[in-house]
Amino acid sequence: MNLYPYGDHIRDPLKAYGTTILAVQRHGKAVMAGDGQVSIGDTIMKHRANKLRFMFKEKVLAGFAGAVADAFSLFERFEARLEKYNGNLTRAAVELAKEWRTDKVLRRLEALLLAMDREHILIISGTGDVIEPDEPVAAIGSGGSYALAAARALLSHSDLDARAIAMESMKIAASICVYTNENITIHEIEEGN
Repeated sequence: MNLYPYGDHIRDPLKAYGTTILAVQRHGKAVMAGDGQVSIGDTIMKHRANKLRFMFKEKVLAGFAGAVADAFSLFERFEARLEKYNGNLTRAAVELAKEWRTDKVLRRLEALLLAMDREHILIISGTGDVIEPDEPVAAIGSGGSYALAAARALLSHSDLDARAIAMESMKIAASICVYTNENITIHEIEEGN
């Protein structure tokens, strides 16, 4: 009996990928933040990488955790799905997850995607998962749980706006996770998009 449906390649959907990406929605604002650190093993290779991308007429934001080449391949496929489904984030995410899970080459990709528009936040994985969190916040990467915990606390116990919550949460994650730095990029989906 094969315990690993992907053959010899063991994919752990909960594997921590070395980075932190955070999405926050509050009071009609939708922001995504990412740190700039690129690590190979225990060596920092770059401090100011941009792991976030606007898509579909700047109506969708996506960020990645994992191998950079794999993430760029997924970005291209995701963007094509967004175009095909006229910016419908949920439909594009489901179609990408189906292809990612069933394609022999794609299913070996080591990355997670976090995507959002003004209404939805989705985590997309190669195991076929498309997860929309209950709260208006989600995070991925090795520092994701720290940023997520901080953002949830700030959402519940402060009047900060989405951008400030994202910044403070990312700073907290950077102070705990060795694979996350304080070179933080924050993008916001503008009103009307």
